[in-house]
Amino acid sequence: MDLAETRRIPVQATGRRKHSIARVRLKPGRGEIIVNGKTVAEYFGRKILDIIVRQPLVVTESSGNFDIIADVRGGGMTGQAGALRHGIARALQEYDPELRSPLKRAGLLTRDPRMKERYKYGLKKARKAPQYSKR
Repeated sequence: MDLAETRRIPVQATGRRKHSIARVRLKPGRGEIIVNGKTVAEYFGRKILDIIVRQPLVVTESSGNFDIIADVRGGGMTGQAGALRHGIARALQEYDPELRSPLKRAGLLTRDPRMKERYKYGLKKARKAPQYSKR
């Protein structure tokens, strides 16, 4: 099988952010992005999250070239948008290895390591302490 034939095959990748996980399928198409059975605008509702999701396509100048079908689970809306962005970037890199350098330069292939800090006993939250009382 030569490279031209393999490029017609859908590519799968996984993206993660906070507690969200996105399974992304990328195939040549007209530029539609479907998330959990809805369009991006319907699913996220906020324009900034739509911009975050489309970042890898804008960086690689391939906005209208691929159809993306994604299944996103866990976390909140911002985490899900970040996970989807990470998954799309990974899928684009797998589809065409030459796209790695622009995606890497834009920081889209690096998983965001920031997580919620764990709760500690004796405190109200991770760092918030109860009010001090002298008497």
